[in-house]
Amino acid sequence: MVKYIYQYENWPNFSWDEEEIQVLLGKVRHLQGKLFGQINALGFSLKEETMLSSLTLDVLKSSEIEGEILNYEQVRSSIARKLGLEYAGMVHADRYVDGVVEMMLDATQNYLRPLDDERLFGWHAALFPTGRSGMYKIETACYRSGEMQVVSGPIGKEIVHYQAPSPERVQHEMNVFLHWLNHDTKWDLVIKSAIAHFWFIIIHPFDDGNGRIARAISDLILARSENSFQRFYSLSNQILQERKVYYEILQRVQSSDGNITEWLVWFLNCLYRAIENTDETVKKVLRKAEFWDNHKETVLNSRQRLMLNKLFDGFDGKLKTSKWAKITKCSPDTALRDIKDLIDKGILRQEESGGRSTNYELNGL
Repeated sequence: MVKYIYQYENWPNFSWDEEEIQVLLGKVRHLQGKLFGQINALGFSLKEETMLSSLTLDVLKSSEIEGEILNYEQVRSSIARKLGLEYAGMVHADRYVDGVVEMMLDATQNYLRPLDDERLFGWHAALFPTGRSGMYKIETACYRSGEMQVVSGPIGKEIVHYQAPSPERVQHEMNVFLHWLNHDTKWDLVIKSAIAHFWFIIIHPFDDGNGRIARAISDLILARSENSFQRFYSLSNQILQERKVYYEILQRVQSSDGNITEWLVWFLNCLYRAIENTDETVKKVLRKAEFWDNHKETVLNSRQRLMLNKLFDGFDGKLKTSKWAKITKCSPDTALRDIKDLIDKGILRQEESGGRSTNYELNGL
């Protein structure tokens, strides 16, 4: 029979290889400082744009880890609206997207506020505004009252990957966890972010949404570690890319006797790669700023400006005349005239792939 980490007498006194972890932590802390130095060299509007891109990525990818695909435009618009950043072409976000965004922004923007049961219940209610997870009714805004297993496989042949603490233990476990999270000052906050993520997953206090809330808690403590509400990298995006290893390591370490070295090593390396990959986000923002600077005298109509911004921000799929017409609410003929005008100005080009339908892309990217 499998023995889980919370069933050992020393739970929750975690241990790890201090020497190995300190080396990795030093690398992460150095890169954090370097990133903030680079970002602070950007102008105010570019910093805002980078933050909006990073937060959008974080919300999208944290949901995608759980198999939920959110609408990019809705997420971006919801974040921008809540941060007071207006831009052309904002769309209405449904209440589910708004809820996910509210949770993430509360974690990162109000990072100094203590985390307690009520705040967690608010996050949980925001994640499940209908009280359902897919087709199933779940307990929302409260800790679970039933047993919790992480399983996979078809009905009748399920494989149990993890059995969480019994429901009558959950409140006590959360009391211990939240007291540690709010009051323990012994650990470096990056290490604390990694431990909190793992510890919360072990308790699995909710009927659903535990992964997303664990990642929000990580983001909250990382914001504390940087003493900044401004987010310029996405840990969730990196976890998504390494999802298979993420689950494998969680599964291995959840059966350990309290030594979580393997989890901390993976988390710190994953965080390092997440910060490293921010270079790409910053480059995109700079490319967009440079483009508009070069074209400040170019005559463009509002439809063209809207679509060009969408192409820079991360356009979904291929750009076709029909998509242009639908998004800008114009006729296909008008859309084609808009596109041909941009080709004449050297801004767009026809994709070389050809085929039955013609696709367009930004020139020089």
